[in-house]
Amino acid sequence: MQRKTETEADIYIYGPIVSSKWDETDVTASGFLEELKALGEVSTINLHINSGGGNVFSGHAIYNMLKNHKATVNVYIDALAASIASVIAMAGDKVFMYENSMMMIHNSWIITMGNSKELRETADLMDKMDKSSNTAYLTKNEKITEPQLENLLKEDFWMTAQEALDLGFADEIIGANEIAASITKEQFEAYRSVPDQIAKDVDKVTDVTVILEQDIKQHTTETEHKPIEQSQLNRQSILERNRAISDEVGIFLLPKNYKPLGG
Repeated sequence: MQRKTETEADIYIYGPIVSSKWDETDVTASGFLEELKALGEVSTINLHINSGGGNVFSGHAIYNMLKNHKATVNVYIDALAASIASVIAMAGDKVFMYENSMMMIHNSWIITMGNSKELRETADLMDKMDKSSNTAYLTKNEKITEPQLENLLKEDFWMTAQEALDLGFADEIIGANEIAASITKEQFEAYRSVPDQIAKDVDKVTDVTVILEQDIKQHTTETEHKPIEQSQLNRQSILERNRAISDEVGIFLLPKNYKPLGG
């Protein structure tokens, strides 16, 4: 997170959304809150997302922080917003997608163990968590009904920018972006029907400075967006390899009584 001006800030979610931070690119709810407070008062937040998703609870917390913030939140899908990262995107007053970026939505999933009673309880909990995620989609999206949304969520539903716009998950399409999608090997192996354009980027180093080398110009939209300031980017943290610890991206090999959710 960096201030661009006294009233405007850039925030980057470029990596897995987790409950405990291990890599530089990992994003936790507690770390997000700490940095958000450190920004101070701003009236505009430009949130850039390139994430394959991760922990549902952490993602919902980040969504609520942004949704309840006084600032206008402009969300930019720089390459990928998958799973719980797509829920975070719904916190935006406006959601902008590059024409070659993608979004993926699905119901939450988990690997767990236990007896039949414990498994039924886990399934009931997941249903409740899905309802929470669905509320975020439906609050943002007036084009889709709840039954239509539930039908889409039955499988991993991958959307191009145009499809996301047509279905109401995005508000505007802007120029192409050449940033590699942030998706880990664990996510690639778990998600179904991963498009070729996303699969080719598995575990690539994602360099935010690429943004500075292409399309460093103002986008003509309803709101005039200023170019990104190079001096304000924290390059080193973004240059770190986008890896996820398996128990933070929905692959939970934990004791039977521990039931975190991934999405």
